[in-house]
Formats: sequence, C-alpha cells, structure tokens
Amino acid sequence: MPNLDDVVREIADEMRQRTDRGAVASYIPELARVDPGAFGLAVIDADGRAAVGGDADVPFSIQSISKVFTLTLALGMVGDRLWRRVGREPSGSPFNSIVQLERESGVPRNPFINAGAIAVTDLILSRHQPREALGEILRFMQFLAQDSSIVIDEAVAASEQRTGFRNAALANYMRSFGVIDGPVEYTLGVYYHHCAIAMTCRQLATAGRFLAHSGRDPSTGHLVVQAERAKRINAVMLTCGHYDGSGEFAYRVGLPGKSGVGGGILAVAPGRASIAVWSPGLDAAGNSHLGRIALEALTRRMGWSIFGG
Repeated sequence: MPNLDDVVREIADEMRQRTDRGAVASYIPELARVDPGAFGLAVIDADGRAAVGGDADVPFSIQSISKVFTLTLALGMVGDRLWRRVGREPSGSPFNSIVQLERESGVPRNPFINAGAIAVTDLILSRHQPREALGEILRFMQFLAQDSSIVIDEAVAASEQRTGFRNAALANYMRSFGVIDGPVEYTLGVYYHHCAIAMTCRQLATAGRFLAHSGRDPSTGHLVVQAERAKRINAVMLTCGHYDGSGEFAYRVGLPGKSGVGGGILAVAPGRASIAVWSPGLDAAGNSHLGRIALEALTRRMGWSIFGG
C-alpha cells in the first residue's frame, strides 16, 4: 500500500502546477474574489491520522457541502418521513433549475440540489426559530469537526442573499405546493447562512468521518447516525452529490461525495478515510475542476474506489 502522506503531498504539488483550474463562481460576488490558485487536500484515516497538502488549513465557504449535514440533522428529526418532501433521484438538470419542479408538482428531485436543500432547511426550521435553527446547524458542524472556532462567513451570506433571486423563485414555487410550510424569507435566510459556513479541508474531513465509519466517529466512539442511515446518505451522495456531474464523478472517482460552488468537495472512502479537497475553479456543472482530478488520482493510487481496482 502506498504511503498516504506521500501520495497527498504529491497530488497537492501536481495540482499546484496545473494551469487548467476552471472558473470561480462569479454569480455570488463574494466568491468571485477567491484566489483561483488555491488548492488544499486533507485525508483522515480510520485511526485519526491526517495527511494534508497545500492550503488544507485555509478556510473556505463550504456552500452546498453543508447540505449533507442538514440532511443528516433533518433525518434525525423526522426519519424517513423526510422523503415525502424530497426525492432521492439524480436531477439531470442544473442545481438551480425550476423546470423540474414544475413537472413534478413542486417536489424537489433530491436533497442536494438547491430546491431540495431549501425544503430540508424548512423542515429543520419547523422545529425552531430561525436563529435557533441556524445555531443548531452550526453547533452540529462544530461538534463533528471537534472545533468550536468554525463560523459563518457573514459577508458570503449577505452576498448570496442580495443575489439569490432564483432561489427565492424556487422557494416560492415550492410554497405554492405546500412543500415549504414556513415563511419563505426565514427559510432562505437560514439556507444562505448554512451554505456560508467557512471551514478548512482538515475541519471538513474531520466532520465527515462518521459517514466513512458506519455513522460513528471512530476517535470519540460517538454514534452520529445509525449505520443504515449513514449508508443511505452515502448512496444519495454517490448518485446526486455533484449535480449534473454526478455520473462523471462516480465514473472517475468512485466514491460518495458532495461538492459546493465554493470549490470544495467532501468525499467518503467507506471504512478507510474521510477526504476534503478545495480548489475554487469550477467545471461546467459547478463542481471543483481540480478537486475532482485530485480525488481521481487519490483513489487510483490508494485503490480506494468502491468499485474496486
């Protein structure tokens, strides 16, 4: 078996030298300011050892990666009743498409596209006031990452709120079908803020460890979710975690994963490791261009694809 520290350092060095970096997400003004040359990679194995490379300790906006954790929280609140509100199928459409909602009576195709994540956020909000709901999400992230210093980037949240016209359209359309129960402005406010959580690759990889180890943090022994539920979350990550690029990611990388337009990707090597990569430049589907290439290299060199080889 190759040495993990060496592999991670080699990949970080290779990615730093590449010029094909994709384009940063310019439709959120605050994200457009991020250095496209940044690259970080963190891998935390079953024993808790961290192999890191590049900008692994630089915070970035996790954006849609937060949807993995809000899904986990919502399932803990209502269990499988959640699936009455949102589906589990790949969308085959852009992450902010409204066309599919019209065809399917306001029910989002999965919890990782924007409409689905807004519906999940509304469900969490049904048990709390907005400030309490947001606090619960942030505390959950801090708990999983074992780091109370994790915060919300208020500048990014405000930037999203100023430009989130399409998300407002999605939310209002779902409200018309009763998929969203609460006030749209409250739901969107919480949604924008949990997407604006800032984390490093090291923190994010730590937070995702329960998904790599049957729902349990192997360092603390704490059971976050039952093994069956962790398996289901991983399955949705594999099929839906990269929007309209989910099939390509599964084909190239072979791991469950969730991307965000901040350039981050959380990936899970079941039983082996939790992985976070960050490179702000995106491909045409809105996923980190070099992040996917780096993860493909990692799974190939370590033999970690869930499909073998």
